[in-house]
Amino acid sequence: MQESMYSAMFGALTQEHRMNIIANNLANVNTTGYKRDRMAFKDVFVHYAHDSIREPLFHLKSSAMFPDPDYYAKPRIAVSKVDFSQGSLKQTGNDLDVTISGEGFFKVRTPEGKEFYTRNGAFRLNAEGGLVNGNGDAVLGDGGPIEIGATGKIEINGAGQIFADGNQLGTLSVVTLENLDSLEKVGHNYFDFPEGVQAQELPAAEAMVEQGYLEAPNVEVVTEMVNMIETHRAFEAYQKIIQNTKDIDSKAIEQVGRER
Repeated sequence: MQESMYSAMFGALTQEHRMNIIANNLANVNTTGYKRDRMAFKDVFVHYAHDSIREPLFHLKSSAMFPDPDYYAKPRIAVSKVDFSQGSLKQTGNDLDVTISGEGFFKVRTPEGKEFYTRNGAFRLNAEGGLVNGNGDAVLGDGGPIEIGATGKIEINGAGQIFADGNQLGTLSVVTLENLDSLEKVGHNYFDFPEGVQAQELPAAEAMVEQGYLEAPNVEVVTEMVNMIETHRAFEAYQKIIQNTKDIDSKAIEQVGRER
């Protein structure tokens, strides 16, 4: 089988993976605080015998290449990464809707005791007066889950401090992390670190909490649609290469068989 078949097959699989990422981004254009995924590529260096030889050997390659490379490189997909850039702010007027302007995350705790990070600040009060998110998970403050109870008008300042009738009830825990690239999505618009990865939480000193606003996803619909068209056309091109290579191989096998 010719090398073009393998290269085209890998290219098609790469475009398929890219299409899945684009489709997921478009599916979350209305998800509060969603951060889009993007592709990352790297070079895979293919070592040959003449890579370690300065003077060209004619039984390895006919003449020196210009510019003469140390290695032959091919682009390969490395990993999909999360784009943590700021999304636009949407005013809701709801006192329990908050968003972070700048870098940082809210912290929530599930009933099982697992803690996650999120940018989704659409909060509400449960039957016991505790501050929870849309999944019913407790929103954490500096001293643990925030309890508000049945109170009057709630005010939240830029530092995340929560007041009701002039009394401070708690402070939202807004943190950033020393290595954002290690975060991975775990569902429900949550982020966490993979098992075995440790990262230190840092105070989000530059972050500003905005009451009555929610953060829109940082997905540009037009850009994603253009990327989808481009990916589809690239996939079709790779399909044609695979088919043409197959036809050439079949024709060569048929002619060799006839000559014998």
